[in-house]
Amino acid sequence: MGRRVSIQRMQNEPYSSEGKARLIFPALLGLVAGTALQLQQTALYSSWISACLVLMALILWALAASKSIAISWRIGLAALALGLLGFGATGWRASTFLADALDSGLEGRDVVVTGVVAAMPQRNESGLRFRLDVESAQLADRPTRLPPRIDLGWYSGVWGGGAGVAAELQRQPAAIQAGERWRLTVRLKAPHGARNPHGFDYELFLWEQGLQATGYVRAGPKDPAPQRLAQTGWHGVERARQHLRDLIFERVSERKYAGLIAALVVGDQNAIDRADWDIFRATGVAHLMSISGLHITMFAWAAALLVGWLWRRSEWLCLWVAAPSAALVGGALLATAYALFSGWGVPAQRTVLMLATMGLLRLSGKRWPWPHVWLLACAVVVAVDPWALLQAGFWLSFVAVGVLFATDSGAKKTDATGARGHICAMFREQWVITLALTPLTLLLFGQVSVVGLVANALAIPWVTLVITPLAMLGALAPPLWDLAALAMAALASYLQFLAALPFATVSVAQAPVWAGAFAVLGGIVLAMQLPWRLRLTGLPLMLPILLWQAPRPMDGQFELLAADIGQGNAVIVRTATHALVYDTGPRFSRESDAGHRVLVPLLRALDLSVDRLVLSHRDMDHVGGALAVLAMQSKAELLSSMEDEHELQSVRKATRCIAGQHWRWDGVDFEVLHPLAADYDAGNKSNAMSCTLRISNGTSSALLAGDIERPQEDLLVAREGNLKSDLLLVPHHGSKTSSSAAFLDAVQPQIALVQSGYRNRYGHPAEPVLVRYAERQIQIVDSPHCGAATWQSTRPKDVQCQRTVSLRYWHHRPP
Repeated sequence: MGRRVSIQRMQNEPYSSEGKARLIFPALLGLVAGTALQLQQTALYSSWISACLVLMALILWALAASKSIAISWRIGLAALALGLLGFGATGWRASTFLADALDSGLEGRDVVVTGVVAAMPQRNESGLRFRLDVESAQLADRPTRLPPRIDLGWYSGVWGGGAGVAAELQRQPAAIQAGERWRLTVRLKAPHGARNPHGFDYELFLWEQGLQATGYVRAGPKDPAPQRLAQTGWHGVERARQHLRDLIFERVSERKYAGLIAALVVGDQNAIDRADWDIFRATGVAHLMSISGLHITMFAWAAALLVGWLWRRSEWLCLWVAAPSAALVGGALLATAYALFSGWGVPAQRTVLMLATMGLLRLSGKRWPWPHVWLLACAVVVAVDPWALLQAGFWLSFVAVGVLFATDSGAKKTDATGARGHICAMFREQWVITLALTPLTLLLFGQVSVVGLVANALAIPWVTLVITPLAMLGALAPPLWDLAALAMAALASYLQFLAALPFATVSVAQAPVWAGAFAVLGGIVLAMQLPWRLRLTGLPLMLPILLWQAPRPMDGQFELLAADIGQGNAVIVRTATHALVYDTGPRFSRESDAGHRVLVPLLRALDLSVDRLVLSHRDMDHVGGALAVLAMQSKAELLSSMEDEHELQSVRKATRCIAGQHWRWDGVDFEVLHPLAADYDAGNKSNAMSCTLRISNGTSSALLAGDIERPQEDLLVAREGNLKSDLLLVPHHGSKTSSSAAFLDAVQPQIALVQSGYRNRYGHPAEPVLVRYAERQIQIVDSPHCGAATWQSTRPKDVQCQRTVSLRYWHHRPP
């Protein structure tokens, strides 16, 4: 959320042509509003309709430019014209992009692809990921069409298995470099990500990255060996970035500091460990640890000073072009080069566009009021990247810049001069930004750093004036990277101390947009240079977001939220005043699991304190996110069938789940049905030990069955007198070893929830199982089609699907 130094210093005298001035602001506002409206579409209009809207916009603009029409009509026509232009142009671009989507008939099939590696690969413990620009593709020796760019994984070690397919050892990933041409056998699928309330939109992320297929390289013993064909001249910048990143990791022995330096020099955010990201977020300095708008702006400022100084050394150059103009152009061009070398990320693109807009405006000699300047920069960014409106960084950046304009904090004169004056101005500016952005941060993330102001007071100058210059100059003198690592270590100790404070962060329930809008307005009023009597009127506006409470079930009722976590189980159960989490989903890698990625943000957004965590059994697709949940929920009791030697037992001692255990919360009964106490000494496999939980309020009920299989189902049918439940969490994700006919007849569910991954390698849910449910007219609700599923005891026949509630045209619609 870096301050835009060059924008802040723009002069704000009104420009001369009053008619044009009155048209510009509503026109720009119409462009942004029309684009924002288009982003709400669940399905796209046809491309010819979008083209007609663009044509209509041009006609209306021509009318608005006519001076024979009253100014009030011209203003309306200008706003409508650019609104239609934004809507139509964005729709046409989206339709054009979707025309290259992956054919669903190619999903899961072996396709031979020839292409060029388009970006530096990302390595992790399971292999590597890279992007490939497709040149040609063949299916069964026949040419086929693929999206222009695809995202691939090349996994090492054992891969596959399940659904009757034996796992096999994969060839180790080769040392792939950007710009190389390869021939690979791949399996692809359409972009598909988890859809959870208040969660990250992975499909939108891939859309913005221009990716319409993901997949993996087939590198088993029976697959054709991947072939490196040639080193091309394409993607030279990416190749240079990769080479520099490798040099950093070779030079700096401490991996965490090497990753931070690589993030600052070449923009490789994936090189930063997850634990470090957690500290940066808790202290509010995450924007400093990757190439952000602040870095690009500071680089542009420094480059402009250097170009101006060099330009003034030549009298002939100054006569040709004025030194300030040369400095402005040179700084912008060098900042663009820096942004390109840093990976051309979305924040860098936004900043370059803003700098270019401001630079051209200044070179033109126009003097616009600051609201027009601010809105022009916003409109240019939206015109180039309409989907930026859906990114948190966009709103943080532009609100920060707008606040600086409105408060004029940077231009405010002070009696202090020299270094003291600059330091006072810096602290004032940081205070204004923190005050204004806190409500917006709460709206976007549900969490804000209390220590952020103190952390940034040291981190901003330390990172921008010490660490970043050392890291960048290390490309010329590698020993400087060692100094950068030492400087980073010193900062890390300071940030770790702040993050460890019990009051380091504050979390609130995720409030609706209207509450956030009022709160942002309140923060801006508090930050503006107004009499304190007027400033304090901003406080009541902030109350809705601070006091917002997520809706809870009434007394005697309960609610289930089956999170979309891919292949695994994770269910949040809420009563009027209590919460239970049943399983925590899979672990995806050393740095990523369902707890950290899905459950923790979801629990924070709902402002839930978990009373009991039930881990049905030890399998990784059920306990993979447990560490993250336990770390967040320090008071949660742990109930599980895990063995005493399991690593989680050292984190929090678990109580064994045993049939007959019972508790009552807010008029809702919870009863453990399986396993029996004797089962712990029988040497059963982990699935057979799944804790099975029945929840009932007397009128509605739900059965959470874990991974029990047919023998355990038969025992439950024989042992329990009443298994009937309105909702059933399908045993073992719909495996053919579960959901026997006798079990389904005993439970008689109306709705069956299947938590499974899209096109998972186990083939869940199995076709014979789906047939058994269909024969009994039981409604199947699965994660790939539904996303997160919400079921309420007050409406036992209905399920709310997150994919339906938040559907947009870029979201995948599984067949």
